[in-house]
Parts: sequence; C-alpha cells; structure tokens
Amino acid sequence: MFVIVAYDVNTSSDGGKARLRKVAKECVNYGQRVQNSVFEINLEYGKFILLKDRLLKLIDNEKDSLRFYYLGDKWEKRVEHFGAKEGYNSEGVLII
Repeated sequence: MFVIVAYDVNTSSDGGKARLRKVAKECVNYGQRVQNSVFEINLEYGKFILLKDRLLKLIDNEKDSLRFYYLGDKWEKRVEHFGAKEGYNSEGVLII
C-alpha cells in the first residue's frame, strides 16, 4: 500500500524539537522523503499499521499534526511530479 505521510510538529520547545527528530527518523526508516515533512511510504498493510501506531504515539495531539493520504496500489497514475528532484519508483530496482 502506498501512503503519503505529512506532519507538522510544533518546535517552539525542546520537547517539540525532539518529537520532530523522532517522527522524521521513523519515517526515514520506512519511506522516501519528498519534502521537508512529507514522505512517500510503500509498505504492506500490517507494517504500515505498526508505523502509524508509532507515529501517533510520538506526536502531541494538542500541538502537532499528522496526516495520511492513502493512494493504494495504482498510485503511479495518481502522482505527478514537476521540478528539480526526480521522483522514484519504490517498487523498482534497489541498488545498495
């Protein structure tokens, strides 16, 4: 399942800065950063539910925002990209 994860963490306090780093690190572990606080994540449903649970436990519901956009299996026809950074195919060949 292909999901866009977007977040806005209030960083006016040290706790907020720590939450921001933790949320970003969790997203980096599972997906590709496409904007500062936006990630494209392609996981099987069970793994995504675990990630979602982790992210929800990290944020402060009174100060932060977390959004999930579910694009499904036919996501390639739903994403258009323009500009400097090239997109990537998360199901394509991975070279390590």
